[in-house]
Amino acid sequence: MNRRPALLAVAALTTAAALSLSACGGGDGDSKGDEKIEGAGSGASQKPSPSASEDKIERPEIKLPKGVKNVFEGGETGDPKKDAVLADNERVVNAMEEAVTVDSKKHPALKFYLKGDALATAAKYIQSFYDAGTTWTGEIRYYDREVTFLDGGAAAVTYCSDETKAYSKNRKTGVVKRSPGDSDDYVSYNTRMEKSSKGVWQATMLTSEMGAKKCQP
Repeated sequence: MNRRPALLAVAALTTAAALSLSACGGGDGDSKGDEKIEGAGSGASQKPSPSASEDKIERPEIKLPKGVKNVFEGGETGDPKKDAVLADNERVVNAMEEAVTVDSKKHPALKFYLKGDALATAAKYIQSFYDAGTTWTGEIRYYDREVTFLDGGAAAVTYCSDETKAYSKNRKTGVVKRSPGDSDDYVSYNTRMEKSSKGVWQATMLTSEMGAKKCQP
């Protein structure tokens, strides 16, 4: 297992539990574990995802730090509605990883793209890195992304990730722990997405399975 905190693996990404949206780092580079994460995160930014400029929605910027890269495969299906769901799901992932890798008092994209159980789950996931004193560097590949529309207008997005090229990094010293990946570095995700009044597809529920057989090469 490369990037996950050893004792707080992503299997903890379950929808159980309302938890306090605690701690993240200080905005000046000072990490303070007792600070609250507003809306579950801290705030920085990255290039707008596909179609962000076209939908005229005022979106918070998301920016991952140098050395951290998320690669999303299969972003265009030919179905505009599915493509919009996938684009916002990409932003959901980037918003969470920004909160993990960028020390800041606020991460506005988290509350913009996640709510309810998904926001609580994300907070737990993010907090696990801060509790372990780690972040990560490298590249994560997301693939086999599929959208299924559900009754009531929601959508389910399923996808896999390959985290064998993402490595744990000590938050304080910057030392990177490189090790060969293993089967746990292939993770299956299932996200429920619902469209907000602003036209944004928000994650409302997140589940994951480490070492998922369907995601293995």
